[in-house]
This record gives sequence, structure tokens and C-alpha cells, in this order.
Amino acid sequence: MSSDRVVIRRALIGVADKAGVAEFAKALERHGVEIVSTGGTMAALEAAGVKVRSVESFTGSPEMLDGRVKTLHPKIHGAILARRGDQSHQRQMLQHRLEPIDLVVVNFYPFEKTVAKPGVSLDEAIENIDIGGPALVRAAAKNHGDVAVVVDAADYAAIAAELDSHQGAIAADTRWRLARKAFARVTAYDAAISNYLGTHAGDGADAALGETFSLALEREQALRYGENPHQTGALYGRFLDIAHQLHGKELSFNNVVDISSAMNLMLEFEGERRAVVAILKHNTPCGVGVADTLKGAWDKAFATDPDSPFGGIIIANRPWDMEFARAVDELFTEVLIGPAYPDEVISFLRKKKNRRVMTFNPGAVDRKELDVKKVLGGLLVQTPDLAIEDPREAKIVTRRRPTDAEMRALTFGIKVCKHIKSNAIAFVAEDRTLAVGGGATSRIDPVYAAREKAARLKVALEGSVLVSEALFPFPDGPTLAAEAGATAIAQPGGAVRDDEVIAAADKFGLAMVFTGVRHFRH
Repeated sequence: MSSDRVVIRRALIGVADKAGVAEFAKALERHGVEIVSTGGTMAALEAAGVKVRSVESFTGSPEMLDGRVKTLHPKIHGAILARRGDQSHQRQMLQHRLEPIDLVVVNFYPFEKTVAKPGVSLDEAIENIDIGGPALVRAAAKNHGDVAVVVDAADYAAIAAELDSHQGAIAADTRWRLARKAFARVTAYDAAISNYLGTHAGDGADAALGETFSLALEREQALRYGENPHQTGALYGRFLDIAHQLHGKELSFNNVVDISSAMNLMLEFEGERRAVVAILKHNTPCGVGVADTLKGAWDKAFATDPDSPFGGIIIANRPWDMEFARAVDELFTEVLIGPAYPDEVISFLRKKKNRRVMTFNPGAVDRKELDVKKVLGGLLVQTPDLAIEDPREAKIVTRRRPTDAEMRALTFGIKVCKHIKSNAIAFVAEDRTLAVGGGATSRIDPVYAAREKAARLKVALEGSVLVSEALFPFPDGPTLAAEAGATAIAQPGGAVRDDEVIAAADKFGLAMVFTGVRHFRH
């Protein structure tokens, strides 16, 4: 049986990332811990004035094969794996002159960073696969009853503090926590290797999606429940590096989905110098506006559909100001998102307890991150939809060319329509949505829905343009658009009856472009 606390007398340290390791080693020295190390780690520790015993002297064997074999030795792994309370193990330790190692501090060759570099070769990637490190970590984590293992420099300070407060010992619950973290790190490391190598099948053609796909994510936050109260939910990964909560009750499962959708939409407007405000509900846009001020952009977005924003998500592309905050405050909302909030604004927004206030860090987004969806018995994985069409480069199929103003409106509409659930359309002006239709089972239904809502809300569609994420298979699409007042259309094209659709557009004097790209969104 292991004891609750293990006094650390000997530590093995071998790290690729040496940030903070010298300070941690000095904290160990304060408690009389003997430090065993090798290679670059040993050199770094000695340069910092830390007394180090070499692995070679510990094992009696030299490093070999250009450093590929250092710690893969029975005297190392035996010293880690031996059970301190097992008499047979203790006899064998004496027989083979094994000196126990109580603490293993290891991080791995930077495989993930290596393969993320542009133009990295397969040989370079393979050379950065750590062998000895994961073996040490697995051994120490398996024997956590007697050994502590540290794989994250973020834990150095807490471990040093625990040693100081427990006379050089580490408690069982700490060792168990560290062991779980260690196995998770090994799993993530192996998954990264497997995923990368799976894209190199050896046929000379690298694939974006490989033969294997593994996920290893840490739980960031437990959620109150899942999509519904009778479901359990949790958030995994690094979402909270991108969206940080400043105020409000804990996030729900649906909040996270909505926030992610809002941020993805706003990423389409990167580089926009004017203020952009988007309102979303059930992870689909119900209003987007662009103006010189946030309040002006809000007014345009809200006017699209004053009913839907109740209980919705509001995101802006620039720091919130008081004028905007006061306008939004009049409405019940679930989540407010912006890059920053001046002190007076966040103080004002915090007066309502139930809404959540989030910051959004676009720089933390990995736009190349694979898109994953759960299906029964497996996962669907795809590359992200980063395409965004420029209507100026699209094929003009009608007799009339779009005007510059219509081109600007189509550009705006394509950015928005891409994020509306299929089948989807949007009537837009240059700087705002006018009517949105989405989530329909036919290509014509969203046009009817948008027209009807605009009529009910007395939103004029005269002079608007229409963007459709799906092709129009029949002439009824442009006919309805023209009757509503639209003057130009952007759609993928490619229907069997394209000629009839084009003829209908020409009949009404519409300008129409075929982008050749659709954005199915389920």
C-alpha cells in the first residue's frame, strides 16, 4: 500500500520546453532532492547553478544513437515502477541496485509545433516523435501511488508550494490528479502523431483527412445540462481561450453553440473598419448591420426582425460603448459578445444578473481547425468552410450587369447567408439585412418566408438584392425576388433549368451572378 504523502528524495527531469524548469529545480533543491537529468536539460540546469547527477552515472550506461537512447534503461524504469510497499519489489531493487525515483518531470519533443510549421518534411516530423518521454510519463503515472509526475510547466508553482507546506512531500490526491493529467497528455500527443501520419499514406499525395482521426481534449467547464435539462453536458477543448466570460450565470450547452456561431459569422467581417453588429437566435443570424457607430449598426440589425432578438445573442466587432449598451439593455438577451468593454460599460451591463457578457478574441481562432459532427456510431470530419465568394469574380449570366452598389450588397449578403441554416436566402442592402429565410426544406420556401415577414414588419424590399446559398432550380425563385423588389441575385447556379431561371431574371431586368459555390449548413 502507498502512503498518503510521498517524500520526494530524487527527481528525474527531462524537458524539451525548458521554461521555468530551472526555478522549479531550485525549489526541489531546497528540500534536498537529488536531481537526475541528461542532455539539454542537464546543461540548462547546470547553467542556472543547479547541481545535477547525469543519467549516465545513474544507469552506468552512456547515451547512444545520437541521443535517441537515454532513459530507456531498467535502472530508470525500475526506479520509477517499483512499488515501495511490495517486499518482492524491494528485494529486487536491492538485488539490481535500483535507486528509487520519486518525481518525474517531463515534457515532450514539440511534435505538434513541428508539424504546424509550413513546409515541414515528413522526416523532420518523425524525428520530433518523442519515445523516452512518453514512456517515462506512463511509467510514473501508472505508479502514482508512489511517484509524482509533472508534464505541464503550469503545475511547477503549485507543486513547489505543496513541497514547502508538506515538508518536501506530495499528497496522494495531488499525485492522482497529476497522473490523470499525464495520461491525458500522452493520449493527446499520440493522437497528434497518429492524425498527422495518417495524412501521409505513402502514395505521394498527402491528404487533408487521414486514415485515422483521434480527439484528446481537456474538459474546460461542466455545463448545467446539455441541449435539454434531462441531458448532461460539458465543454472540452480551448473554447474559453477564444470566448472569455466576464459576467453572468454559467454557460449552457446551447449558449456555447450560439456563441460559436456568432463568432464564426463575425470572422467573415475581419478587416471591416466600420461597426458591425449581428443578432443570432438558435445559432442562425436574424439581423446584421454595418454603420459608422455601433448604435447605427444595431438599429439596422434589429430592424430586420424585431421579434427574434428576444433571448438571443448579440455580437459586435469593436469595443462596446454606452450608447450601444443602453440600446441593447432595453431587450432581454442571453449573451452579449464584444472584443472589449470600457469600465463604465461593463459596470452598466453587469446590472442585469442573468445575461452573460463575453469577450471575443479572433486572434485565438484556428481557422484551419477541422469541423467535426457526431453521427450514430462515429464522427463526420471535414475541412472548414472558409470559402467566401466575391461576386465581382462570379459569372454574370444575365443581360444586365450588377451595378457597383448591387455588387457591394451582394458581397455583404454572401457573408451573412453563408451562416443561415439551409435552405437559406437573404434580402439585403449594402449595409444591412432586410429579410432572412432559412431552415427550409425547399429552395423556394425561404423566399416566401422572408417576403411574408418583411411584409408583416413593413420592411421595404424595394431596391434590395437577394443572396441564395442554394441554386434556384426553377424560374419561381427570381420571379418572387423581383416581385418583392429585388434588383440583383447571387446564387450558385448549376441547375438543369438554368436557362429558364436566367430568362426569368432577364424578363424582370434583374442582374444575376452564378458563384459556383454553395454553403450547405445543417
